[in-house]
Amino acid sequence: MQAIRYFSDPMVCLETVAKAKWPRGPQCPKCGGKKVSFIKTRMLWTCLKCRKQFSVKVSTIFEDSAIKLDKWLTAMWLVANCKNGISSYELARDLEVTQRTAWFMLHRIRYAMHTGSINKMTGTVEADETFIGGKARKMHAGKRHAKIRGRGPMGKAIVFGLLERNTNRVRTSVVETRRKGELQRRIRQHVAPGSEIHTDALMSYDGLSSDYAHKVIDHAAAYVDGNVHTNRMENFWSLLKRAIKGTYVSVEPFHLFRYLDEQSFRYNERSASDSERFYKVLGCAGGKRLTYDQVGG
Repeated sequence: MQAIRYFSDPMVCLETVAKAKWPRGPQCPKCGGKKVSFIKTRMLWTCLKCRKQFSVKVSTIFEDSAIKLDKWLTAMWLVANCKNGISSYELARDLEVTQRTAWFMLHRIRYAMHTGSINKMTGTVEADETFIGGKARKMHAGKRHAKIRGRGPMGKAIVFGLLERNTNRVRTSVVETRRKGELQRRIRQHVAPGSEIHTDALMSYDGLSSDYAHKVIDHAAAYVDGNVHTNRMENFWSLLKRAIKGTYVSVEPFHLFRYLDEQSFRYNERSASDSERFYKVLGCAGGKRLTYDQVGG
């Protein structure tokens, strides 16, 4: 409620987004000029060099959106701070917009939450994979019969995750297979050689010992052996599945990576305050644009 009251003033919204986007002052998106004039009646800037007019939404996830900033910032606050996420239907009711509009807004905010890093994980790293998909009892009879015959991951998406214990931060991605080549390629891409890797007894992890201190916990025998376990990664999977099953109910496989970005962001920033999480998302909104066609709605 404090956020809603605070962002009810259009000028406060404008100043908040402008400060996050241009820490050193407004800059023309066309020529890069910093000599600008603000048109208060239209909430626009005019570049005094090239005479182009521009708004604070240009080159952000808000670009070409008719939704006002007060609703955008309220939505961003909710997504950043609701532990289990917020569905497009809930957001539509809260903001008084259509469900389709709320759905598109959520995808744009998740896009801003994606924070890739070229720095490799070090120290002790947990690696694990899980399946995301519907339960057989909720499927059409034909699909359910095929699933029961095939058992296991048939019809489900595979998600792979890494957790660095030193920082308690995760990185997740959707993978096409659990085969050795795919999983080990992901590990070598994100984990520095010489680090200690903890995995379960899946055969796909065999061969990591040449580059890492590889320790295995066989879940058929135990879930913890001293400090060797993947419990923190398993905890993240439970949070992810709770959000998907309880809040979103159903997630299309080709959109799953955005839901992973959202859940990973909240998990990695869980020690921050509500306002800190909000301003971090807002700070990542610039330089990113996502159209409806790109989302695939």
